[in-house]
Amino acid sequence: MTPAELSSTVLHAVRRAVDAGELDVTVPARAVVATPGPGGCGDYATNIALQLARPAGQPPYRVAEVLRSYLVGVDGVADVVLTGPGFLNISLGGAAPAALVEEILSAGTRYGHADAPDAPDAPDAPDAPDAPDAPDAPDNSVVRLHCPHDLRAVVVADAVARVLRCQGALVRVTAEGFDREWTAALGVRVDGVGPAPAGPPVTVRPVPAPADPLPLGRDAARWALLHPAAHDRPRIGDEHLAQREGNPLFRVRYAHARSRALTRNAADLGFAAAPGPVPDASQELLAALGDHPRVLAAAAAHRAPDRIARHLVAVADAALPFLPTVLPRGGEKPSAAHRARLALAEAAGTVLAGGLTLLGIDAPDHL
Repeated sequence: MTPAELSSTVLHAVRRAVDAGELDVTVPARAVVATPGPGGCGDYATNIALQLARPAGQPPYRVAEVLRSYLVGVDGVADVVLTGPGFLNISLGGAAPAALVEEILSAGTRYGHADAPDAPDAPDAPDAPDAPDAPDAPDNSVVRLHCPHDLRAVVVADAVARVLRCQGALVRVTAEGFDREWTAALGVRVDGVGPAPAGPPVTVRPVPAPADPLPLGRDAARWALLHPAAHDRPRIGDEHLAQREGNPLFRVRYAHARSRALTRNAADLGFAAAPGPVPDASQELLAALGDHPRVLAAAAAHRAPDRIARHLVAVADAALPFLPTVLPRGGEKPSAAHRARLALAEAAGTVLAGGLTLLGIDAPDHL
């Protein structure tokens, strides 16, 4: 059972409790499951009982007891323990990591993308039209992003458009002004230049960068502009080029490159990845991988690519301590456990590659 499936299972338990008359609440749109906090246990925890306690008119712990009765015994759920004021701590069956890894590897870098009708990719619009576009009729099916004549705004709008498209949206990006060198240097394009189109459009206006990021190069410059939230002033400096752990971009790309190196090294040893139970897997890593679809959806809904950047850092930081455990050591022969660990490592690399691609940043196999 993947975290997304577990979230649906929790909501189904709420619905069953409502249908049975044990809870008088409106079933929420989603249930957040995450790694258990201090004092928690199991694979995942949810605060859904605390969320429902007030509308249910019951103490959170009592709501949790009701929901536990509908979760225990569900296929894939091994145990449910209540802690604190009413947290549900859920232990999954041994196949949970394997199911998640298999889902990620099957989807590839499109893991977390919405299942929606094919949307056209961003058109190969001119780098900067010589004259403003003529006003066109509004189309409510298209998300219209408009930004000022500012490099950071254009880069953020470009990333937002990529994320929206991965969630099945049709997007059109326009800017008050555009410099042709931005396409060559950072790979950004717009569909039109001039006044805001009929709409109204969604205005993308982050805090401008305090210095020119172009000397950093495409990948570091995009990261410097996209990693901070839109309301934060980005830092433009050589720290984004540093090949050390203190640089978040380096950690993300290093974790990806390391996962790819493990695949090559395993091939030299004569074995390949095969999803399976990983008893010693980091729960933080599994939770971060399982949370990727939710992060993409939230980044699209809030027009916030910085959420993806921070999520990639979390995935990398959870993956890096695990990666050294993947390959056999000494005279040890490859086993099913090694193949399962390799599959989990490849899943982490896949999530990192997919996220970097949405930010317009290269994910090299060698670093």
